Amino acid sequence: MTTTAAPTTGERTARKNHPGAAPRKRRSGRLRRIGLPYLLLFPAILLELLVHLVPMVIGIVVSFKELTQFYIRDWGTAPWAGFDNYALSVDFDAPVGEALLRSFLTTCLFTVLSVGLCWMLGVAAAIFMQESFRGRGFLRTIFLVPYALPVYAAVITWSFMFQRDNGLVNHVLHDQLGLTGSPPFWLIGDNSFVALLVVSVWKGWPFAFLIIMAGLQNIPKDVYEAAALDGAGIWQQVRRITLPALRPVNQVLVLVLFLWTFNDFNTPFVLFGKAAPEAADLISIHIYQSSFQTWNFGTGSAMSVLLLLFLLVVTGAYLWFTSRGRKATDA
Repeated sequence: MTTTAAPTTGERTARKNHPGAAPRKRRSGRLRRIGLPYLLLFPAILLELLVHLVPMVIGIVVSFKELTQFYIRDWGTAPWAGFDNYALSVDFDAPVGEALLRSFLTTCLFTVLSVGLCWMLGVAAAIFMQESFRGRGFLRTIFLVPYALPVYAAVITWSFMFQRDNGLVNHVLHDQLGLTGSPPFWLIGDNSFVALLVVSVWKGWPFAFLIIMAGLQNIPKDVYEAAALDGAGIWQQVRRITLPALRPVNQVLVLVLFLWTFNDFNTPFVLFGKAAPEAADLISIHIYQSSFQTWNFGTGSAMSVLLLLFLLVVTGAYLWFTSRGRKATDA
């Protein structure tokens, strides 16, 4: 048994003279422990302010100005426009508002199809990969290649494949399979929407596959074995076991895919260039054209703010709806 040495006369005198020294030392150590996480987070918060919030605030300010090429060198001197830029953007009877509405509806259709196909392919591939078989690791690696490739390299490759005269797509569909009467144009006209959708799904579904595959690891195999003994087939197991168990994962996955797809700028810009065809005029590329081709940055900023408000409302409604459904299920 260890014994504690009795305090000396000097120590007893110091404690009498400074009775609050030990509590103050403990309090300062506790403050250092509490403040250390915030100190470590400070660089990330500062970078977040510089990279995202500051440009966002500047964009909101610009949306209330008549900022054109005449004031681009000193945008602070541009005259105030009030809500004129917003009124012009939502005036669907005028050419600017009509084009914005058409682009918005095209983006909604594109997002629904892309997110739905990405989710279905991801779920199907993840379920297929659950069973052990020869070459499963190789197939997993192949499936994740589109997600690992840089976006610009992948989309540029697809732009070459969609060329009308010497592209791989027309070579297979027209020259080898004979499915078309003449080689179609994929990067102009109505087919541009299909080309954009194919590229978006190709590079987006591996992310859904990766997330769903991770979620499936939390489902015990005993549940499937018990269901199989009770006579449940593969489709009944997917419907009754897999999809309900993946509901929390799917809720986050669908939201992330929606935000990524609705805001996607790189894919149409690299695939079509600065002027996207009308059939593939997504709202992100439309706002870019309204800002940097017509040099009307005030109107383009107003469109961006309207897009931000729309995404905030949709995200809030989606989170409220999913949380309400989760509470009803738990009850």
